Amino acid sequence: MSDKLIFTVPTEYNGVNALSFLRSFCGLSSRMITRLKREKDGILMDGKILRTIDTVSAGKTVEISLPDEKIGIEPVEGELDILYEDDYILIVNKPYSMPVHPVKQHQSDTLANLVAFYAQSKGKEFTFRAINRLDKDTSGIVFIAKDRYTANAVKFALNKTYIAVCSGIINENGTVNAPIALKKDSKMVREVTSDGAPSVTHYKVLVKGKDCTLVSLVLETGRTHQIRCHMAYLGHPLEGDDLYGGRLDKIQRQALHCGKLDFVHPITKQPITVTAPIPDDMKNISREINAALKNNLVL
Repeated sequence: MSDKLIFTVPTEYNGVNALSFLRSFCGLSSRMITRLKREKDGILMDGKILRTIDTVSAGKTVEISLPDEKIGIEPVEGELDILYEDDYILIVNKPYSMPVHPVKQHQSDTLANLVAFYAQSKGKEFTFRAINRLDKDTSGIVFIAKDRYTANAVKFALNKTYIAVCSGIINENGTVNAPIALKKDSKMVREVTSDGAPSVTHYKVLVKGKDCTLVSLVLETGRTHQIRCHMAYLGHPLEGDDLYGGRLDKIQRQALHCGKLDFVHPITKQPITVTAPIPDDMKNISREINAALKNNLVL
């Protein structure tokens, strides 16, 4: 990871209090600012110590030195499908059947293990921070922040588009606005219930197959299993998702893929779009879906 963040003070912040600049423009949390104040040369402006009570000047360079961190995960060699990388961010295309983080049953075969090895091999180790967490059998884009600052800056600023193949024919675009909670007597399955947490899913029909539908989905909320639960609630569970009533004859995992990610870079402030191709097992569920994707269907 980069051990420094560098910002140029824009004209509209000329004469602004340093604390306000650090929080509103740089996106630093109060906790991070407090920690940096204790670090030697933690916050500088044109090479001189910048105190939070000082003011900043347009055109000057503010340099923030990030504290060192340890990786803390066993490095394991493996193949990473890297979609985007710079000094602050690593974005990868996760295959299905791979957990994101080590858990009791998976200590060395996770995305975190592969990223740890990759970072070590580059001589740039960093703490693994996956901002969006996909289920083990959901494929697609995972955004990994290489430092605490980047993680905090993008935590609620990632716009994700998911792709799913649902059982049955869905004729119109729509929105599911239905609260979700953990199902009684279950440690995993969610259900729509009046006393659940507010949950909103927008879906758009892309391709209709003979007995299934390819849809794109955007979430307003990020509940566990939200897409899987909401589409089952509509009577169109994901193909392969037997936990929520889906069929297993065409695919052996939930047909769900994080296919697109839009965000504003926390350092450069430039908009970035990253896409991940739909995997073959989802394409092959339906002849109509496969044909549409081969013809460069825009998702």
